[in-house]
Amino acid sequence: MKRMLVSKVLNNNVIIADDPQYGEVVAIGKGIGFGRAERDSIEPEAAEKMFILRSRREQEQYKQLLPQVDEKLIEVMNEAIQTISTRSASPLNEHIHVALTDHIAFALKRIEKGITFQNPFLYETKEIYPEEYELAEYVVHLIEERLGTSLGPDEVGFVALHIHSAITNRPIGEVRGHSELIADLIDLIEQNIEGGLNRSSLDYSRLLTHLRFAIERVCRGEEVRSTDRLAELLSREYPEMYSLAWKLTKVMEKRLGQPVYKPEASYLTIHLQRLAEKESI
Repeated sequence: MKRMLVSKVLNNNVIIADDPQYGEVVAIGKGIGFGRAERDSIEPEAAEKMFILRSRREQEQYKQLLPQVDEKLIEVMNEAIQTISTRSASPLNEHIHVALTDHIAFALKRIEKGITFQNPFLYETKEIYPEEYELAEYVVHLIEERLGTSLGPDEVGFVALHIHSAITNRPIGEVRGHSELIADLIDLIEQNIEGGLNRSSLDYSRLLTHLRFAIERVCRGEEVRSTDRLAELLSREYPEMYSLAWKLTKVMEKRLGQPVYKPEASYLTIHLQRLAEKESI
């Protein structure tokens, strides 16, 4: 079997190597980098785990990140990302190796200093991205088990957004922005429905799902079908909720920088009216 050649030693347990089959790879193994020099040959079996960063930009960012991060965390994060990749139906954007590792490293430093962040859209994240949330719970539990530090439930939501970003191949800033937008829309709805919202209800869960897909449709420029007759009926029968739906679409337009088609207001009205009726009972 052909041997790998060491390109760069990042630390005692992580190296960049030229693999005869895959090209440049990140190889991880206990002591794999100890005493190694550039162009040393090494058996592929020496690597306990190996992954490929095809993007030159990602390679360079990962190389810059690793010297700043504890070796134990590197091992845990690569195990976590490997598990996420195995459980995910879609291939992961490889930027997750940089983005999620950097995020967790920073979170651990904050906790060490006694600084905590509250996640204002934790419940919404759990409802909108249940699969990603479950994977995030696994990541946070693995870190606590291996490193002895509890990141807390708020951090699960942030990790879930990183996972969703990697699965959908969308920038984390965009994913976070959409989650914040949904949370703000919910706040506006709650202010306009007497008695507030029951966030454990099925109707609330349906509303969150609708808002998520409405935002994605707007971003794609996709129009849902409806009729003027339906809009007229809803505006006449449910004027308060119809007016609220229009306010929500205007907020979406402003935040997303794209037009929201009229039928979105009609479908939002139906969800809002259902919630308003349930909350008034």
